[in-house]
Amino acid sequence: MPEIERVYPPMHGPEPVQLRAWLAFHRQTLKHKAAGLGQEQLAQTLGPSTLSLGGLLKHMALVEDYWFSVVLLGDEEAAPWRGIDGEADPDWEFRTAADDSPDVLFGLLDDAIRASDRAVDEIGDNLDHAAKVANRRTGGPIDLRWIMVHMIEEYARHNGHADLIRESIDGTTGS
Repeated sequence: MPEIERVYPPMHGPEPVQLRAWLAFHRQTLKHKAAGLGQEQLAQTLGPSTLSLGGLLKHMALVEDYWFSVVLLGDEEAAPWRGIDGEADPDWEFRTAADDSPDVLFGLLDDAIRASDRAVDEIGDNLDHAAKVANRRTGGPIDLRWIMVHMIEEYARHNGHADLIRESIDGTTGS
């Protein structure tokens, strides 16, 4: 498996630095799990699930855009996601990823990560900064800290899925 550079988070330091480092580590881990595979391999699923590594790459690109651009900054969805009816087709990104090349899938994720990092840079180290969009369920505020922790959790959960899918494709295991 081609190596994606992963930088381990520091064991001490300010909370914003730690959160950004853990998020970066999990982003790199997902890309590491999908590295070196072709379009057909990225589309493979591990039954009975319909998840694929390509679907996870595209899903996380959408999730990055949603939480950092739409919720945190109050911006419109990025072009690839604009107009997608998530209610009518809740698995759109997973379903359509099989049609995308590895370059497109990694490009979507890389672009979304860069935009997310710019959003956090814009706010700075203020983890208490309130997002422009309130919580859909409660109507209450969401802060940058919650978004960062949620994104770490989202990547960590999907990285577990990616471990299993990658092993089923070519036997590759490990961190």
